[in-house]
Amino acid sequence: MTPIEVISTARSPVTDPHVHVWGWEIPVYLFLGGLTAGLMILSGYALWRGRRNPRPEASFALASSGLFGVGLVTISLGMVALFLDLVHKPYVWRLYLTFEPTSPMSWGSWILLLVYPVLALGVLLDPPRVLRERVPAVARLRRLADSDRARRWFGLVSIAVGVGLGAYTGLLLSSLGARPMWSSSVLAPLFLVSGLSTAAAFAHWVTPVPEESEQLARLDNALIVAELAMLAFFLIGLVSSTEVHARAAALLLGGPYTAVFWVGVVGLGLVVPLVIQSLVVTRRVAHTPLAPILVLLGGLVLRFVLVSAGQISHWSRL
Repeated sequence: MTPIEVISTARSPVTDPHVHVWGWEIPVYLFLGGLTAGLMILSGYALWRGRRNPRPEASFALASSGLFGVGLVTISLGMVALFLDLVHKPYVWRLYLTFEPTSPMSWGSWILLLVYPVLALGVLLDPPRVLRERVPAVARLRRLADSDRARRWFGLVSIAVGVGLGAYTGLLLSSLGARPMWSSSVLAPLFLVSGLSTAAAFAHWVTPVPEESEQLARLDNALIVAELAMLAFFLIGLVSSTEVHARAAALLLGGPYTAVFWVGVVGLGLVVPLVIQSLVVTRRVAHTPLAPILVLLGGLVLRFVLVSAGQISHWSRL
């Protein structure tokens, strides 16, 4: 048995096709991982474009260390949730004794090794004043990395690692072929776009720069439209596939998860924020935190719905 199997198979939903195994930990981990990935991509893109923080006091502007710091917090909370879900917790270190190219969990564990240093370097790229004043090494590192070229290259690295992390959260489910609902190539791009949308919503909510807030709201509108399209492709792909996949889709189309999916995810989590933010960017209503909060909650509910419904979808007629 490989190290990955030792750690993970005891809690895998493939163990028993008729028993719910995953609880709240996995959806929370997938949501926080996607949010972190989106923050890395957005902040990395701002650095790659050569953008500088327009207001040095604005800690949560895109071209600053604030969002990288938030990413450190969110990925750490996600890792705590994932750790709580593991059965063989003392053996988690064995994930890093091998690399299995066919295992998404192996890819994910190694990607996470890159996520932490990239986020930490993002914070040190524009460190808080207390670190600059009390830790001389931090100030020297900032001077070395303050060139436009260094910031652009770091932005590309942040984008690449963020895309890997965001896509992995969907691949983790789609690799489990024993669950028909998860047997879809749309899950990886869907979770990546959803993570970007939640990150844009969060940045839109917290940034104190009005111009940046409007840009992020427009970006989030485009991402919400893309996410709605991918959800449609996801459902169409299931319905138009085998009978087993159609039964899996029926869980969201008249089954026990219909209300929470269409009301909680599609309605309140996507359509309502899209309408509100469209009115905000056209200056018909004042800026409100309601829309980004709904996007964040919708992204979390999406993970809960797909993880829970996926676990009760199976190949048997029973």
